[in-house]
Amino acid sequence: MTATLPREGATPAPSPLAAPPAAPRPAGRPRRSSARVVGTSVLYAVLIVIAVIYIAPFLINVATSFKTDPEAASDPLSLIPATATTAAYRQLFLNSDFPTWFANSAVVTVFVTAGRVFFNSLAGYALARLQFRGRGLIFVLLVGVMAVPTVVLLIPKFLVINQLGMYDSYSGMIVPLLTDAAGVFIMKNFFESIPRSVEEQARIDGAGTFRVFWSIVLPMARPALVTIVILSFQGSWNELSHFIVSTQSPQLTTLTKGVASLASGQLSQGSQYPIKLAAAAIMTVPVALVFFVFQRRIMNASDGAVKE
Repeated sequence: MTATLPREGATPAPSPLAAPPAAPRPAGRPRRSSARVVGTSVLYAVLIVIAVIYIAPFLINVATSFKTDPEAASDPLSLIPATATTAAYRQLFLNSDFPTWFANSAVVTVFVTAGRVFFNSLAGYALARLQFRGRGLIFVLLVGVMAVPTVVLLIPKFLVINQLGMYDSYSGMIVPLLTDAAGVFIMKNFFESIPRSVEEQARIDGAGTFRVFWSIVLPMARPALVTIVILSFQGSWNELSHFIVSTQSPQLTTLTKGVASLASGQLSQGSQYPIKLAAAAIMTVPVALVFFVFQRRIMNASDGAVKE
């Protein structure tokens, strides 16, 4: 048997063991990749510009608090003080009632935050699980209260506080803020997302309504509770209108009222930009700390979720 040699110039037959030739790349793929890179770059550029717009006022605030009053008035937008000084902070803590303002705000904020977490949870669970007459009407009124501007309720709030004998006292500052419609609404919606089978098993074991709420349902609502903590802390710490109508004594002045009074020039002459912005910077610190501590848990729907 003789082997047949290929003719000169003929293309050799491909070997069955040879790898198949690579498929040619589509011509449009490089253009699509470059367009995606350009789009991503433009998106990041826009996000950076937005971040700078939001962060710049805070940086100017902190920088101006370390300036002298003439420098703050002549060059208020510079981020580097020509002569850095802590005179504004010394003025606040040593020659003003700022420590008293801070202490009053801290006391009110702690009690209001704890009260809202407890009472909003109770009210939200009652609207979500308990069957009673008028529950639908109460929920409609709750939503209606959320739509009413806060300023409309100032005069009725003052009349109620005055009639109950709580005017110009810690009780008048704290009790009206112990619950809010938005917090009840958040807790109600979260409790409705929890399966009823978990509660039914606890009731079979003999647990009562409050025991089911406290020991079974409330620990599962941790993301909603963290949300209430952040919103309550921020809202009560920055509250101003309620404290205007509920107190008049200087000993009960909060940070918001005190900082607002700095505009009248009660601490020193001049523009007082460093003093005002130093007070504003200090006011920002507690809210920022609370937010950064709890931000990872705020309304994380995966926490506490149970599948039926």
